[in-house]
Amino acid sequence: MQRVVSVVFLLVLGSTWIVHTVPVALKPFIHTQENVFDLAQFMGKWYEAAVVSTCPHYMKRKREDPIIIALELQHVASNGSFTMTATSLRNGLCKQTSTDYRLTNNPGQFFHHIASMFSQADVDSYVVHSNYEEYAMILLQSVEKPSGNKTTSFKLYSRTMSVRATVLEDFKTLVRQNGGSDDAIIMNQNKGDILLTVPGRTKTLLKKSGATCGSCTRGVRR
Repeated sequence: MQRVVSVVFLLVLGSTWIVHTVPVALKPFIHTQENVFDLAQFMGKWYEAAVVSTCPHYMKRKREDPIIIALELQHVASNGSFTMTATSLRNGLCKQTSTDYRLTNNPGQFFHHIASMFSQADVDSYVVHSNYEEYAMILLQSVEKPSGNKTTSFKLYSRTMSVRATVLEDFKTLVRQNGGSDDAIIMNQNKGDILLTVPGRTKTLLKKSGATCGSCTRGVRR
């Protein structure tokens, strides 16, 4: 396993990983390994296979509808950011959103801002482990505005919709090492066909007999 970034956490006194109560306040200390993170290899198609978060509202939504999300990461060499297009099937309809991630001086760390009708948040994402061709384990630290509430999430990305058992166990170990439990992890499920439309090409990202979706509603996050 290739370690792109090592993460050490300092738990705030009295906090615990209980997703139904107060979110955990964790502070990451990120140290880049000698093997430099390769952004180009990280780009391309991923599937969000598993998630866990200290945000009770996020976990409630995911448990009610644990769908696999198809991701397409694209980077323009002259640009200091990359775009993540996320496509999912909800209530029989394709939903597509595009988020701009700003590169930072720390390889494997990215920043993006979420603005919705109800809240805003600054999010730092870290690639904790990845071998590029199979899996990536992502840490997300978000700070809600203006409350300052902090949320910690871990996500498992896979190049395919099936996750090797040893990779899943490594993800569970990462969660346990940072105060989480196996039971809290949500495994996403494939619920239909999705066509992802990106400039210059259209491709089917999710396949499952019995459902087909050819048009997507689109949104943009920056």
